[in-house]
Amino acid sequence: MSLSVAIIGAGEMGAAVGRRLRESGAAVATSLAGRSTASRARVEAAGIAAVDGIDALISGADIVLSIVPPGQARGVAAQVAGVLAAAARRPAFVDCNAIAPATMRAIAATLAGSAGPVIDAGIIGAPPAPDRSGPVFYVSGPADARVDALASFGLDVARLDGPVGTASALKLSYAGMTKGLTALCATMALGAVEGGVAEALRTELARSQPMLAAWLHGQVPRMYPKAYRWVAEMEEIAAFLGHDPGGQATYRGIARTYEQFAAARDGNGPAIAKLQDILKPPG
Repeated sequence: MSLSVAIIGAGEMGAAVGRRLRESGAAVATSLAGRSTASRARVEAAGIAAVDGIDALISGADIVLSIVPPGQARGVAAQVAGVLAAAARRPAFVDCNAIAPATMRAIAATLAGSAGPVIDAGIIGAPPAPDRSGPVFYVSGPADARVDALASFGLDVARLDGPVGTASALKLSYAGMTKGLTALCATMALGAVEGGVAEALRTELARSQPMLAAWLHGQVPRMYPKAYRWVAEMEEIAAFLGHDPGGQATYRGIARTYEQFAAARDGNGPAIAKLQDILKPPG
């Protein structure tokens, strides 16, 4: 079976997914219009075909994967809908972004009548790499043979029993735990610095919470380059928790925390060095 995949989003995840699909025999393309030098380098290293603009990208695709920052998901869907409105081919559209179920349903409505089936996908795990399996693409919504075929081209696809919005609910529930915990622990680590007990905290974590300390040691430094992306993701989690005012307020606050971490990284602020020092194993 042949499969032509268009990837919208040439970030770390999108490029790695494209590389795995290509290495497994799929034809993979992306558009580099308006993309950064870093994006161009990632696409070239992954061996993904580059085309000029979204029209050319979608014209020959069996399936379109949208893998962009959460705040861009609606705009991408609207752009794709505009292109497909005049196209003869109707690819499946898979939104792989960390968005609230309500946002996912709105995207499906935007694409109704122009795209083929609209599939909700939540990616859980790190970008594909030769030395590890995953990530898992949890999918929900209409069944489609082209989406199922992704499993034959190197992706770990797990179907959830539910409509569009189900996979997004799982993704945000998971992200709310892992990224929420990262933000809370990083905030309290900086609190320990201000309180003059950073070394004592580091020693106590190693003594009584070694698994948490080891997880944070790996997680927090990797958070900084992605903090700007996680702002909109935390806002989407707040929207997901619309039934819970306290939960909404919590994740809006975490969104502001990630804004601060992103600003600290952009300004090469002291928070980065302080956190990395606190979370090193003692000794």
